[in-house]
Amino acid sequence: MEISCVAQTEDNLGEGVIWNPGEQSLYWVDAYGPAVHRLRHAGGDIRSWTLPEVIGSLVFTSAGGIVAGLQSGFCRLSLDPVAVEPVTNPQPGPDVIFNDGKCDRRGRYLVGTMDRNFTPGAGKLWRLDADWSTHMLDDGITISNGLGWSPDNKTMYFADTRALVVYAYDYDIETGDVANKRTFFRTDDMVGRVDGATVDRDGNYWCAMIHDGSICCFDPNGRLDRRIELPVKHPTMCSFGGPNLDTLYVVTSRRFLDDDGLREQPLAGSLFAITGTGAVGLPEPYFAGE
Repeated sequence: MEISCVAQTEDNLGEGVIWNPGEQSLYWVDAYGPAVHRLRHAGGDIRSWTLPEVIGSLVFTSAGGIVAGLQSGFCRLSLDPVAVEPVTNPQPGPDVIFNDGKCDRRGRYLVGTMDRNFTPGAGKLWRLDADWSTHMLDDGITISNGLGWSPDNKTMYFADTRALVVYAYDYDIETGDVANKRTFFRTDDMVGRVDGATVDRDGNYWCAMIHDGSICCFDPNGRLDRRIELPVKHPTMCSFGGPNLDTLYVVTSRRFLDDDGLREQPLAGSLFAITGTGAVGLPEPYFAGE
């Protein structure tokens, strides 16, 4: 196994890392930059775009468009030039942030919200359908994170970082509805807390353990399978990418470090690539709307 730093973008809060197979490129965001970054697989060139407002995640449409969760809610996003077109905001508020988000395998875009002041229970989980209608799936969340689905689409995972818990739900892939919320695993006895996550083709749940400097892999029964140490303390999300979906990309944060911490961790806020894990990811679906 090898861990390498592939982009020193000095992100305040790296989020939303996602592989675009059509472009053979990796995208991720700096939530509070705010910015979008792109890494080309061929050649390794990096490009960044500064945004006008906070961004939590983005997904792609099959036609090449981008849909994102920003301060304005669900938006269409263009990069050349940068333009934000707000479409719908189911939870408006000056302190509401759209955080972790990704599409299910029918192309619905799920995004969790939170209060930027970490108000307990202020976050909700929203689903954006292809017709741009929004539906609340859960509430009472403090920090929304850790979205993912089992390979058979029957289980959805969703974390509340501050509550130290990852939940599992029964997921109806035909309707996008959830039921039977239960605890998948808790992190009370761990140093880190679950931030962004992904699921591999064998159903294992890979998650960034913020404050612990590690990526942890939990098996489909919620048991810790392995832990990978990183050279920085605050990884914030991981996702599989590359032509064969066998590289685990990890985004990180500088936000939680003081000046001494930044000197000790010069690679904080960088993008890392982990190869040789033996795991293979699942393709990230396109948003079904236009």
